Amino acid sequence: MAPSRSGPNLSRIATSLGVSVATVSNALSGKGRVSGQLIERIREHAAELGYVPSQAGRALRTGRSGVLGLVLPDIANPLFPKIAQAIEFAASAAGYGVLIADSRGDIATQTEAIDRLVERGVDGMIVIPRRATRISSTSCPVAIIDTPSTPGNTVSADHWQGGREIAGHLADLGHRHILIIGNNQESSVQNDRVGGIRAGMRPGMHSETLWIDRLEQDGGRGCPLGLAEKARQGFTAFAALSDLQALRALTELQQGGVNVPADVSVTGFDDLIWSPVVTPSLTTVRMDMDRIAGIAVSALVATIRANRIREGMLVTAEIERVAMQLIVRQSSGPAKPAPETSEPKT
Repeated sequence: MAPSRSGPNLSRIATSLGVSVATVSNALSGKGRVSGQLIERIREHAAELGYVPSQAGRALRTGRSGVLGLVLPDIANPLFPKIAQAIEFAASAAGYGVLIADSRGDIATQTEAIDRLVERGVDGMIVIPRRATRISSTSCPVAIIDTPSTPGNTVSADHWQGGREIAGHLADLGHRHILIIGNNQESSVQNDRVGGIRAGMRPGMHSETLWIDRLEQDGGRGCPLGLAEKARQGFTAFAALSDLQALRALTELQQGGVNVPADVSVTGFDDLIWSPVVTPSLTTVRMDMDRIAGIAVSALVATIRANRIREGMLVTAEIERVAMQLIVRQSSGPAKPAPETSEPKT
């Protein structure tokens, strides 16, 4: 087999045009003193030959790698590959590659992941932090995607507004007794969602919050949540703070003989890929990840290109919160009147 030939390099372009390599380099990079007419000629000829700039050579000339880092809190969670795909697409459109690291939900691993990306020479970094952690000390600019209440947050979904959307939807269906189901009380995102649901409730509505991590401390991982009993107590809506928790609620209620949505309604957050195809299909709130990723990458790249870089810099964006969209499906329906003697405590 004949060896494959690489694309034309600067020397081939210079030889074919009868100019120096330095002149070609300056024309293609926009540096040095080269006449506009010659720049146009060189660039047109390079395009005709299929010239592709060397990333390594560009890094040597500019001191930049053309690569962004992305730190995810748990790549096993089906939400985060979706986010990673949106960020990679936005970065590619801006001319950057992406290196991905997974903190696996561990604070020490998150710090190590950030350090490894810095050692790889990334120009900037996007971090979705592990719950209740702050990113402060790095040697490159950092964009944070968490929730607007997180100090230093660059841009994110408006999780509070998403919670209000859920509360308004359940109120319109006549629900007055809502059980909010969260996975971890330390999560800033989940706490903002809880706050939004509570803020969106109308007079006469009551809520109680069930934190799964508290139950599992005593009952063990995957223990029953007691949701069928909650339904018997008069709760008619189960507002989970993620689609994963909503699926757990759906499964437990159905196994306990509680019909969804005839007896109770179930809602989630995030609109994961399987949310439309479970039975019943899940009412949820969707993040506009393409827009969030575009804003984060644009703000980060603008900072890098403007050389407004200082150690530990957290990047800001003109738009810091992006509205969430309510997606109504089959798992939510009109409230079934609860027995007057079993009204839940507020």
